[in-house]
Amino acid sequence: MAHISTTEKPQMQQIDLNTLNLQQLTQLKNQLDQELSIFQESLNSIKMARSKYSASKEALEQIKEDWNDKQILVPLTGSMYVPGTIKDANNVIIEIGTGYYVENDLESAKAFFKRRVEYVQEQLEKIETIGIEKSKIRDTIREVMEKKLTMFSKELQKKREGE
Repeated sequence: MAHISTTEKPQMQQIDLNTLNLQQLTQLKNQLDQELSIFQESLNSIKMARSKYSASKEALEQIKEDWNDKQILVPLTGSMYVPGTIKDANNVIIEIGTGYYVENDLESAKAFFKRRVEYVQEQLEKIETIGIEKSKIRDTIREVMEKKLTMFSKELQKKREGE
């Protein structure tokens, strides 16, 4: 007997898929397909954020304390850079989110990006787990739909042979 249960909400909800008709199964599968699409978009966004935080952390790790008055290229966008000079290699300005910037010492900035990468990784793993659960549920629904279609086809064949 095919059952699905979801644990997203505090109450556990179980549905006997065999009691649903094809239209209900199709609606349930379509809903899961939409949810999985949203989860995939979220995963892509989170992976991009993790990549940016990791790149920032790696850039900070390249800075040496004796780099005062060193010439560098400062990124304005992903493809536009302007020349600059490091005045204090031990203090950096970092973006902490949505256009907010703070000045931090180098070690604090590295620690900030390390924490951000870890946090984003945790969120990524949570979303992946939910996505895997929903994929399994969708696959179970497909199996039940295929069984029902096969049974319907056999019944139709018997009716034709009986005529």
